[in-house]
Amino acid sequence: MRDDVGIEVAGLRKRFGETAALDGMTFTVRPGRVTGFVGPNGAGKSTTMRVVLGLDAPDAGRALVGGRPYRSLRSPLTQLGSLLDAGALQPGRTARNHLLWLARSQGLPARRVDRVLEQVGLAGAARRRAGGFSLGMRQRLGIAAALLGDPPALMLDEPFKGLDPDGIRWIRGLLVSLAAEGRAVLVSSHLMGELEDVVDHLVVVGRGRVVADTGVRELLAGVAAGRVTLRTSAPLAAAEALSGAGAAVRVTGPETLDLTGLPGEAIVARLTAAALPFSELATHRATLEEAYLVLTGDAVQYRSADAASAAGVER
Repeated sequence: MRDDVGIEVAGLRKRFGETAALDGMTFTVRPGRVTGFVGPNGAGKSTTMRVVLGLDAPDAGRALVGGRPYRSLRSPLTQLGSLLDAGALQPGRTARNHLLWLARSQGLPARRVDRVLEQVGLAGAARRRAGGFSLGMRQRLGIAAALLGDPPALMLDEPFKGLDPDGIRWIRGLLVSLAAEGRAVLVSSHLMGELEDVVDHLVVVGRGRVVADTGVRELLAGVAAGRVTLRTSAPLAAAEALSGAGAAVRVTGPETLDLTGLPGEAIVARLTAAALPFSELATHRATLEEAYLVLTGDAVQYRSADAASAAGVER
């Protein structure tokens, strides 16, 4: 497996009429890791991926695969495998014929078709017409097409969509194994929980530009920094006592407080001095969804009234 093929996006700008879809989008997908590509609706994710594949032309900037534009690659499926729309297939073709058509267009042998069908769990459905496939089966067929050329780089849009729990577990394992082989893997998804144990790096976008480009561990550590979760049967009294000691206190449940500004030792000392009970004191472990919401709070284009109120957005 080649280890020098990544995806480079540099200064992309793109307008559709009065709307700026991309406003200087810049990031790099490096070999050997899974990079999550996340952001609210309208953030520019789909447009960026279409520009990478040469389906949309940017107004400015460049998108390169292994240092070259996708359209200039002689056998593009052997350099970058992609899944943008699992429904983009001829419903009258069988799964195997769909992949054979792609393979012949790239000069790939038929044995690759059988190999990827087996790899994605569709060997038993190879001769069934794709038009009768469920959404999850179409996703698997789309992933098979992305793997067809054994490419060193992959770009997958919402690969978890339509998959059952077993399928989700399978795709998570596949993504990790592809990166372990030295491939550059870009995954766009709205399912933060499914990405959390898969991605090594995260590119967060909003309003056509990059909001954060960081390692997942560093991101979660930064969001969780200094935060402590306290469980107590006297939350109001505990909140008053700890606020008086300089802590910032937020009630997160009937008997749960979220604290910042005081180390754990000082919290214990303050509660003990006030004879206030507590059953748990733990350093907060941030989730990827929590970090995502913190980073994209100002970049959400469409927000419900309840969500706006909860986020402190003036209506």
